[in-house]
Amino acid sequence: MSHKKRQMKLGAFLMATGHHVAAWRHPAAQADAGLNFKHYKQIVQAAERAKFDMMFLADSAAVWDRSLESLSRSSVVHFEPITLLSALAAVTERIGLVATVTTTYNEPFHVARKFASLDYLSGGRAGWNLVTSANAAEALNFSRDHHLEHALRYRRAREFAEVVTSLWDSWDDDVFVRSKESGVFFVPDRLHVPDHRGEHFVVRGPLNVVRPPQGYPVMVQAGSSEPGQELAAETAEVIFTAQQTLDDAQVFYRSVKGRLDRYGRSPDHLKIMPGIFPVVGRTEQEAQDRYARIAGARGHWQLVGTPERIADQLEQWFVEGAADGFNVMPPHLPGGLTDFIDLVIPELRRRGLFRAEYEGRTLRENLGLPRPANKLRTGERQRPGKAEPAAAASAPLRPAASA
Repeated sequence: MSHKKRQMKLGAFLMATGHHVAAWRHPAAQADAGLNFKHYKQIVQAAERAKFDMMFLADSAAVWDRSLESLSRSSVVHFEPITLLSALAAVTERIGLVATVTTTYNEPFHVARKFASLDYLSGGRAGWNLVTSANAAEALNFSRDHHLEHALRYRRAREFAEVVTSLWDSWDDDVFVRSKESGVFFVPDRLHVPDHRGEHFVVRGPLNVVRPPQGYPVMVQAGSSEPGQELAAETAEVIFTAQQTLDDAQVFYRSVKGRLDRYGRSPDHLKIMPGIFPVVGRTEQEAQDRYARIAGARGHWQLVGTPERIADQLEQWFVEGAADGFNVMPPHLPGGLTDFIDLVIPELRRRGLFRAEYEGRTLRENLGLPRPANKLRTGERQRPGKAEPAAAASAPLRPAASA
């Protein structure tokens, strides 16, 4: 029996003009990129043509607190990510659309509704990067003087994820019969009311969007602290992490994957994708010349060299238990991404390490992740047929039996 060779996953981590601190000043950069839809459309379509698994948008609900002089030299404005991804869903077909939304300054119902909608708009390509806020200035925009204490933020995040997934499970996949003959729009006993009551949230539900095409949008996290690793082991399907050496990356990889068994999860169902900051040149000298204005990779792995040299390093991490793929952080856009696409990806394909075509249409299918079962479904229910709407019409919404 033949087995398909394991291949790496790739994400395109798109800061507006790139990850260099002054990327907006690059001669080929779109200086107004943060609010330029045409710019995002072009680079995301390029990533899709290259068969990237996903594109990823980071986000913060505040302008970072820096000196006015520093801020005045930085690109500090950008689209709200769910709005942008909804627009990009209409001009792409296969690439995953992943965005950061903090659990610290949002409510679960809002997040569940927005990502379920995005999953429908994109045909099953949405992903949620679940974070707790790190930017202290965010507190000042939400009627607080400072963040909640670190451990408390993670307890809140864990409960937040539980509420969101329960809301996504409000409806069975086969709930809507929409029978014009009988007048029945949905089968009443296939609706579940989560009625969550916990330490931080009281949320009745149900969600007013049907269960997403993927069951759940893909759950992504970026925490590397002890609480972050534990939360990821329990809830995440993709981890974006910052690791600079092979040894550190292997330790992190083993640590997180080693926690999955306690949650009844398979190691294959969590993809660890360290960030990489590639500076690619056709020759070593060209790569070094490009690197000489670079200010650093903000704690991520920095790779400088020819396509062959960069592919060697990525292959080593991939085969030696340090990564399932990588989150590519171009120094500037669009050139930093197109250099990687034009030079490195053909080398990865030559080695059989990266796909030539997408495996499926949804982000889960392309990442090789299972579609989650509905945790509120209490057992196999009657298939659609002649319903009795009169009795159900006067009954109030009831909490799900398993909630």
